Order: sequence, then C-alpha cells, then structure tokens
Amino acid sequence: MLKLNTRHSTLIANVLAAIVLTLIVNFSYIISMIVDERERDRGRDRETFRQEQEERERYRPRFLGTLHISKDGYGYLVAEDGLILPSEEVQQEMLERERERRREDGEQMEPQAENEDRWQSWRTDSVFVNQQTIFIFNLQDGDQILGLLNRPRGQANPSLDRPLERNGEEIAPVIYDRPNRNEEFVVQLLFYFCLSLIALTIMTFRFDAKNFTVRRYTLRCIIALLVISLFYFFTPVVDWGRHSAEITMIMRLDHDHWLDWMVVYKYLVVIIVTLLYGRIYGMLLHQQQILVENEHLRTENLQTRYNMLLGQISPHFFFNSLNSLSMLVREQDEDKALAYIDQLSYTFRYIIQNGQNTLSTLEEEIEFARAYGELFKVRYADKLFFDIEINPELNAWTLPALTLQPLIGNAVKHNTITRKLPLHVSIRTEGTMLVVSNRKAPKIETEPSTGIGLDNLRNRWMLITGQTFEIVDTEKEFTILLPLQKPTNS
Repeated sequence: MLKLNTRHSTLIANVLAAIVLTLIVNFSYIISMIVDERERDRGRDRETFRQEQEERERYRPRFLGTLHISKDGYGYLVAEDGLILPSEEVQQEMLERERERRREDGEQMEPQAENEDRWQSWRTDSVFVNQQTIFIFNLQDGDQILGLLNRPRGQANPSLDRPLERNGEEIAPVIYDRPNRNEEFVVQLLFYFCLSLIALTIMTFRFDAKNFTVRRYTLRCIIALLVISLFYFFTPVVDWGRHSAEITMIMRLDHDHWLDWMVVYKYLVVIIVTLLYGRIYGMLLHQQQILVENEHLRTENLQTRYNMLLGQISPHFFFNSLNSLSMLVREQDEDKALAYIDQLSYTFRYIIQNGQNTLSTLEEEIEFARAYGELFKVRYADKLFFDIEINPELNAWTLPALTLQPLIGNAVKHNTITRKLPLHVSIRTEGTMLVVSNRKAPKIETEPSTGIGLDNLRNRWMLITGQTFEIVDTEKEFTILLPLQKPTNS
C-alpha cells in the first residue's frame, strides 16, 4: 500500500478542496440569487425606462424612405412623401395633454392654435442618418428603412433616431456572435480551479505546525488576498461588442465595466473559503503534531519505566540462582549442577529474548515456568511440585512477559518447604483466566524482602495491558487471577 508523506497528502487535499470550491463558485444557487436580485432591480429600472420610451415614441412621427450612403459614411433617407404621422387618436390625445398643460400654467389655448399644423417642421423629403447608426445596424445603400425621427433643430432636416424595419422586416438593434457556451464554461472552470489551488497552496505551503502563530497566519492571509486581488483583473468574462462577443479578461474592458458583480461575489466566496481552510488546516496540523509528540513521549516513558522494572527482575532472579548453584557446587553433585546450568541458561535466554517484548504467549510462559520450576526442584528435591493444567485452545493468548517468574519465586521464598509439608504450586486456566495458587505455610524465619515482587508485577501489568489482576489471600491459600489477552490476529 502506497504511503503518502505530509507534502503529498496536503497537495491532494488542496486539489480536492480546489475542485469543490470551483464547483461552488460556478454552480452556487446563493450567488445566483444575489446577483439575480441585483439584476432584477436593474431590470425594473430598465423596464420603467422602456415603458417611458415607448410612451414618448407614440407621439413621434416615422419616416419611410430609401437609404443613400455617401462616400464619407453618412446617409439620407429619401422619399417624396415618406413622413408617417401618429394616428388621429394619438394626435387628439396630444392635443388634450397640451390643453391640460396650459390650464395648469394659467394659459388659455386659442382656437387658431388648435388648428395649426404642428407637424410642419417635420415635413421633409429627406432624413439625415449618421455614420454610427449605419454601422451599428449594418445598413446598406438602397435599403428601404422605416424609422423613428428625432425632433428637428432650427432649419435643419429631421434625423433618424432608430430604424424599426429594413426592407419590410423588423430588425434587431444588434446581432451578436457570442462564443460557444461550452468553451466559455470550460475556461471559467479552469480559471477558478487554478485560482483556488494557488490560494489554498499559499495557506498550506511549508506549514510549520510547531510554530503556528496568529502572526504567521495573518501574513499568509495577506499574501493570499494580494494574489487573489491580482487574479481579479485576469478573470475571463464575455466582452459584448457591437456585432460580436468574445472571451476576454476584465482588465481589457473599459474601466466602467471592471466591476462585475457576479465575479465579485465569486471572489468573495473564494476568499472566505481560503481563509477558513487555512485556519482549519493549521489547527488540525498543530493538534496532530501535539498528539504525535504526546504519543512519542508516552512511548518513551513506558519503555523507560518498563526497562527499569524489568531490570529489577534480573538481579533478583540472578542472586537466587547463584545461591542455588553455589549449594550444588558445595555438595559436589556435578550432574545436578550441569542440569541446573542448562535450565539456568534457558531461563536467562528467555529473559533476554523477551526483555524488549511487552507480551508473551501463554504457551511460552508455561514453557518458561517449567524450566524455572526445575531450577527450584534441584534445591527442593521431592519437596516442591508444580501442577500445570492449561487449556490448549488458550496457548496463543497473551499476557505480560515474565509474569510467572515472580509468582513462583515468591511462593518458594515465603513458604516452608519440607518432606512432611511439601509445596504445591498450581498453574491452571479457568475460562480465560490464568490462575496461580499455592497453600500458605509461612516460614518461621522470613527471608528479607526487596519490596519488588507483586508491586513490580502489578506495575508492569498496568503499563502493558492497562488493567491489573485479582489477588485472593486467605489464611490457607494464596491465589492470583490473571486475565489473558485475546490475540489481535484472531
């Protein structure tokens, strides 16, 4: 299985976060609602303006004529009788409004004024068309144009305000050739992904969890904000020209169009998520660093304490073993001495091999107990017996290494052992418990105690398993119940 270091895992996390952030800013319903609300407000203003414009256009005459374009780009609509006046109903409405206005001003409209030809200044056989109108609406020489007229100024001819029909067909103000929507969509996704990834990388690049401070976090935030602000001017947008639209960058637009609310709200989302992401990333990494350091210190502490406790076992056992060997040498019993040395060698080898292991299997401990017991049998021939009854199904279960050594040693050390009063040490399993018991026959002259024994064993059990064992101490029998640990691979 591939193991990723912190740098790779951070990069993967940043890429995933950038993808999510890109999808959010491009598909966020909330952003759309905010921008749509602003557009609706602007739309209401435009609608009001459009209605007012249509109302004004009802009272303006139209002109139908043939367009003639000069070499300098200007043109004229020419017709002998091209003026089209508003309907009689509209003209009557205009007259009523004029009367109402004069009454409000305290004036009285003379009868002859009502019969005057108010359209006299509009009557003409040619209408001026400026160069811009010809270009915007793509008008051609010879077109039959119907359009609205502007009010004439002084003695000048009326001018064309806006063409309505060309050759009998309604024309749109502008015909746009916009970019492909898929192309625009892909460009937007790629740009915001790069923006998000760079911003998130700034917040997490070479992050030092040990020196995580508010000052360092603030500095990263400032750098991220500067980079994001710079990216704003490179944001891809659609530039709507007169006859076509193309994907461009904000900085290439006119200054009046630099403020795009949709883009602004997208950038606000990117900024907020980036700053929160950096803060959460720093806190998690700092917390993880603390946990790793605490676990490292805990492991070192456990190993140190365990080695100290284990070191107390070896001298205690070593001195007892030398005393027994010394007795055999004095008795000049070479066979027993050699057998004793073999068993002693095995027990020391077991202690050395398991000195760095916290747990041993029950089978290994029982085998050690048999060898260790043989050392005492050399000294207490026909006086010391070990009754071992173990369920074979529990051989793979575990317990702290060298658990049985101090129990056997204490049983021999603190009890009278004679032919008339032999000592039986029982080692058996009851359920998932290992039970060690012996009858109590305290010696008249007790041997000096080092104070290690059971306290040492209890401390090791707490360090290794997190639990202790039960001691049942009665007048006639001493019993210890040791809970076996189920193997982890079962």
